[in-house]
Amino acid sequence: MSVRITGNAPLKEQAAYVDYLENKYNRKLKTLDINIDGEYADLNYEFEQVPFERIRRITGYLVGTMDQWNNAKAAEEADRVKHSLNTGMEAL
Repeated sequence: MSVRITGNAPLKEQAAYVDYLENKYNRKLKTLDINIDGEYADLNYEFEQVPFERIRRITGYLVGTMDQWNNAKAAEEADRVKHSLNTGMEAL
């Protein structure tokens, strides 16, 4: 994590800002810019990217991947009817 300070802030105060933001948003900081102006502190921050896993509803289950499925459930998925998104407007 990168912390950049403009003004005068002791290490304990910097750590308090980091803890505050990470606990409030439950995410890890990537960068934090602290601008101290008298009694005021402006915080500009950016969080680390959150890994995203695609989840789909397949045969009644919310799944990310099917690699843990048994043969019967995999066959059920292979046999299902896949519907198209045709709007029926093609004839017009």
